[in-house]
Amino acid sequence: MLSSYNWPGKYRPFAHQVTTTEFLVSNRKSFCFNEAGTGKTACAIWASDFLLSKKAIRRVLVICPLSIVDAAWRNDLFTFAMHRSCVIAHGTTAQRRKAVASGTDYVIINFDGVGTILPELLAGGFDLIIVDECNSYKNSQIVRYKVLQKLVAKAKGLWLMTGTPAAQSPTDAYGLAKLVCPDKVPRYFGAFRDMVMYKAGPFKWLPKANAQETVFNVLQPAIRFEKRQCLDLPPITYVDRYAPMTPQQTEYYKRMKRQGLIAASGEQITSVNAAAMVNKLLQIACGSAYTDDGGVLEFDASARLGAMKEIIDETQHKAIVFVPHRHVIARVYEYLVRDKIKAEVIQGGVRSATRNDIIRRFQNSPDTKVLVLQPRTTAHGVTLTTADTVIWYTAPLAGVDTYIQGNARVDRAGQKNPMTVYRLQGSPIEEKMYKALHDNVELHVSTVTLFRQEIEEE
Repeated sequence: MLSSYNWPGKYRPFAHQVTTTEFLVSNRKSFCFNEAGTGKTACAIWASDFLLSKKAIRRVLVICPLSIVDAAWRNDLFTFAMHRSCVIAHGTTAQRRKAVASGTDYVIINFDGVGTILPELLAGGFDLIIVDECNSYKNSQIVRYKVLQKLVAKAKGLWLMTGTPAAQSPTDAYGLAKLVCPDKVPRYFGAFRDMVMYKAGPFKWLPKANAQETVFNVLQPAIRFEKRQCLDLPPITYVDRYAPMTPQQTEYYKRMKRQGLIAASGEQITSVNAAAMVNKLLQIACGSAYTDDGGVLEFDASARLGAMKEIIDETQHKAIVFVPHRHVIARVYEYLVRDKIKAEVIQGGVRSATRNDIIRRFQNSPDTKVLVLQPRTTAHGVTLTTADTVIWYTAPLAGVDTYIQGNARVDRAGQKNPMTVYRLQGSPIEEKMYKALHDNVELHVSTVTLFRQEIEEE
């Protein structure tokens, strides 16, 4: 069908991407369950661009987590369909309305933004809706779901995308199926639950033996490729994820920059005090800043924690999360445990024997999903090949060696899966530091330069 299509730019897709693109074009309402790192976004862009070029659709609405509206969708649209116009509908209600009214080919909006401008979206002429990380719509009873239902009712096409369908429970498939193929599931959730689960106690439900087959049948039409099937993928894929600071974080971040500006105007900035100031900025971005008297000032870090969890939910195997500060490590661990994600921690205070036991369990037991690590403590000499996902909670101030060696914990003998390194960022200094790491610039040499660039923007 697409054999004569002129792919944008010099990029040539892999065979699995051509197949996925053809599948989406042929199935206006369908699922794409390709594993993270296999190019789901590019496939959806090529398929929707083809439909736009044939005038089969007029506009495309992309609904996704806030952390990837820019880093994934806008960037990939520029890479794979630069001839198309796009806009991000984020900010105030007025700004969102203006974005929808702009008439661009693609409008990208985060999950919670949809409900704020539903009338404008309904009138926006969106024939195709693409929902990335669609597991956020698995519950058919929440307001977010009912809002999407109203949009879907007016659209010609709907593509739901996730690498981990029904990952938590077979009942997760119900909400997704009702959006794409409602005729495949019962009208009420309770009837579907009885199809895939049995009651094992007063408050305990367990999957039936045929639950997987039932879920497979209701989530159709669908396509899936896994990383191991896509042999042309590079061994490590690097992905930036945006985790915006809250207004409170932004205000304290600006205060810290102003203090740095005052210090810089009065005396020579050395690498030691520049590193201390950069460290403070990173702490604020992470949500927990140490005060001069040893206390901890905590901020709302829900966006960063949420972005981290989105990545973990996408991960088919295991993940390691590098977090620089002990108090932040504690917050990350508590968040994961509260979300019923089995995690363990290694930081400077953990004894060697205990550390070895934790690593042994992580490597050999299927129970532990996430290992939260302090980079200086575990960036060298540790093998963690059961994980194929690395998450940097913020940029490592220790330098490029720590960054490279940290990534090498999964990229070593015994690794069987292609790997993905995610870099969370929400502040200007993190963006500068990741760029320096990408360019292999030694951060301990360039910290003064990075700090001066940051405070000069004030």
